[in-house]
Amino acid sequence: MLPGLAAAVAAHRCSWSSLCRLRLRCRAAARGPSDRQEWQNLVTFGSFSNVVPCTHPYIGTLSQVKFYSTNVQKEGQGSQTLRVEKVPSFETAEDIGAELKAPLKQEPLQVRVKAVLKKREYGSKYTQNNFITGVRAINEFCLKSSDLEQLRKIRRRSPHEDTESFTVYLRSDVEAKSLEVWGSPEALAREKKLRKEAEIEYRERLFRNQKILREYRDFLGNTKPRSRTASVFFKGPGKVVMVAICINGLNCFFKFLAWIYTGSASMFSEAIHSLSDTCNQGLLALGIRKSVQTPDPSHPYGFSNMRYISSLISGVGIFMMGAGLSWYHGVMGLLHPQPIESLLWAYCILAGSLVSEGATLLVAVNELRRNARAKGMTFYKYVMESRDPSTNVILLEDTAAVLGVIIAATCMGLTSITGNPLYDSLGSLGVGTLLGMVSAFLIYTNTEALLGRSIQPEQVQRLTELLENDPSVRAIHDVKATDLGLGKVRFKAEVDFDGRVVTRSYLEKQDFDQMLQEIQEVKTPEELETFMLKHGENIIDTLGAEVDRLEKELKKRNPEVRHVDLEIL
Repeated sequence: MLPGLAAAVAAHRCSWSSLCRLRLRCRAAARGPSDRQEWQNLVTFGSFSNVVPCTHPYIGTLSQVKFYSTNVQKEGQGSQTLRVEKVPSFETAEDIGAELKAPLKQEPLQVRVKAVLKKREYGSKYTQNNFITGVRAINEFCLKSSDLEQLRKIRRRSPHEDTESFTVYLRSDVEAKSLEVWGSPEALAREKKLRKEAEIEYRERLFRNQKILREYRDFLGNTKPRSRTASVFFKGPGKVVMVAICINGLNCFFKFLAWIYTGSASMFSEAIHSLSDTCNQGLLALGIRKSVQTPDPSHPYGFSNMRYISSLISGVGIFMMGAGLSWYHGVMGLLHPQPIESLLWAYCILAGSLVSEGATLLVAVNELRRNARAKGMTFYKYVMESRDPSTNVILLEDTAAVLGVIIAATCMGLTSITGNPLYDSLGSLGVGTLLGMVSAFLIYTNTEALLGRSIQPEQVQRLTELLENDPSVRAIHDVKATDLGLGKVRFKAEVDFDGRVVTRSYLEKQDFDQMLQEIQEVKTPEELETFMLKHGENIIDTLGAEVDRLEKELKKRNPEVRHVDLEIL
């Protein structure tokens, strides 16, 4: 029986299912007394379940059998691993019997537990590790400078370009100090309320004092030195606007005199045209003055868009005041034609207007050409993209003024030759149509600028390549470069940093011997946590320093870029 059993085992190669079927066949074959005795001996010494553990093993041949167990991972426990066991080969039935008679070896279960850092629950609001500046500590927690001297001081990288680092305090230390000074949160809240009321009262007094000071200056004269705001009207677009205001004001005065003397509809349209130009250029001067003001907390990016706003209002004013009144007077002249007096004085005034408007137009053209050359753009492209809105308005208004003078003079000449006043009314309609086209162009271009227009694709490509060529940057995504006006650009991009380069940059500044000593001293999970937190925070600071370095490099190589926002991807 046993030799047959050994042969069957060798034939089935001891797979688990084969061994199970083999046991059933052995039971069915044990019919005789001798067979039953042999089977009982087999059961007495041990069954095959003692040889093959019930861990779902993968079994090879009988001569070289290994048992493997899958890892069982449970939350809060380590991994359980069974030792690999090699089963000796069996050649004869006597070997099998001897093996079965041998006492079973109880192998110890080897368990390997993984050390897992316990997850911390911070809650929805956690400010214990926040830093706070000295100014905020004094204002928000009602402390004095002497109170801060007793607290821990931490030097951090400064977010401002003019300073390298500055001192901050732990918010938890400041809160504890404020409670020590004021005794309770309720007392601190009462003190904050009192200080808020005092601040409101101070602002009211300051407003009243500023009003009294302005009245005093108006009465005695302002002897303050010329400010930067006034100096903008002596160069660039400000100079062009002031020249246009003076010339158009004189033209408006003389054209109204000519219209009163002659009653010409074309002359009335030209007088209204000069009046609208003068008023609109006054708006442009106001926009230029406002655009150079220093940014404040309410307007952190400054007031440069005021030039576009004033140009937009100017375009609307040209359409309503210039084109509207010219069309109205022209239509009334067609419906109720009236004879025109001598046009000699009107011709003289128109000739003078042509010369003066031409001179203003020449000043505007020269200024735009100079600016376009500085930007590396063609004159036409610079004008169409409204890069200098104030000068653009002067250019278009003076161009329309020159063409309007030509149209008015032509129509008045036809009226003088034919004696038909309808030509004069048609001239008024022509001037109104010309003003309507100019106003539509100004409204469109300045609206596009106010909506947030991108800079030139070549500039965007140059900025992007500068970042991508840096070794710490892997890729650049979602690039946005917006023209803020006055040659200022805001650049924003999502940056994918190379963590290996940033980490290497940090390691280059470290003492490797000291770091190796710290690593060798790590024996427990708590010491490992302390080591990783220390260097992890320093690596994050290194990443922030890399961002600051890239921003400064962009501004240095591209002076027009004033605001850079690099977001870590």
